[in-house]
Amino acid sequence: MKTRAQVLTAFGKPLQMQAFDLPPLGEGEVLVKVLAAGVCGSDLHMASGEDPRTPLPIVLGHEGVGEVVEVRGAKCDVQGRPLRAGQKVLWNRGVVCGRCFYCTRGEAHLCPERFVYGIHRSTAVPPYVGGCYSEYLPLDARTDVIAVDDVPADHLATLVSASCSGATAAHAFDHFEPDRDEAVVVQGAGPLGCFLMAFARDFGVRRIIAISRSPARLDLARRFGATDTLSTLDTTSEERREVVRALTGGRGADAVYEAVGKAAAVREGLGLVRPGGRYVAAGFGQPGGTIDWDPFADLVRADLKYVGVWVSHAEHTLWALDLLKRNLGDFALMITHALPLAEVNEAHDLMRRGQAMKVALLPHA
Repeated sequence: MKTRAQVLTAFGKPLQMQAFDLPPLGEGEVLVKVLAAGVCGSDLHMASGEDPRTPLPIVLGHEGVGEVVEVRGAKCDVQGRPLRAGQKVLWNRGVVCGRCFYCTRGEAHLCPERFVYGIHRSTAVPPYVGGCYSEYLPLDARTDVIAVDDVPADHLATLVSASCSGATAAHAFDHFEPDRDEAVVVQGAGPLGCFLMAFARDFGVRRIIAISRSPARLDLARRFGATDTLSTLDTTSEERREVVRALTGGRGADAVYEAVGKAAAVREGLGLVRPGGRYVAAGFGQPGGTIDWDPFADLVRADLKYVGVWVSHAEHTLWALDLLKRNLGDFALMITHALPLAEVNEAHDLMRRGQAMKVALLPHA
């Protein structure tokens, strides 16, 4: 079996289309025809050499939706139903061992053997193509596969972010479920921020304050549940703090969700939480700088709950997928561009320039 895939051969350089011979499937493995691959902000960081996990050369892409081409032996979806050729599927981006201390205590996302499609395995390692920027992708036998035959064909590309930003947002709410009468702030209105807002809305939160530098993203944030928006272009950090306090009876937000991945956002966000509130950092997929902070004033005296959210696992992907399916019209607006696989470098450039919210690559368009 042959496939073409876009390969990152050097940091800061354009990706190159290459052809690969895929080895025969092993027991329990699945070959999928990639129908849509999401371009994630993390892909841009990896392409620039900012993520220390990135081996070279590599096929990027950890967000994918596809069609089953072949199944070797017995393999079921996450609901225990045998997979068959022709099924439309989404797969969990991370693959874990299922046996270690973390996997057996419900913390599989911390598995020391975990690898992620499009992040951890280079083209030097069989099956050579390990990311979704490809026409075809072999899935490891341990991959959690989710059937999505119930989603209309014209919305399959809408699903690409479910296993990344969607699942990470679900993980954030897995730590603390908000109450209806709470006020929350979401720092950042990219895909992760919009998922965080959509989850908060789904919980019935009545005041959701979105902060972003992009006017277009703030407009979209209202579609995902934002009741108030603040632009970092038009306000200072202190002004935003005063607005948040004015909207929350002078206290500050009950919970602040970070979806930026920059240390400066954390420094500001800690000042937006009320005493006894929660700060949930979900936006760091790679190092994003450091800050000075006072453990007494910022954490202890404020009785603050500070939580870091590292990636996600299958149950979070299922949760995100359920939310997405119930709001397909809103999430379709997140995909601002759909391009053929051959135009991956244009896709990256669009996102770097801030001209795209989310690009879906269509390998067979």
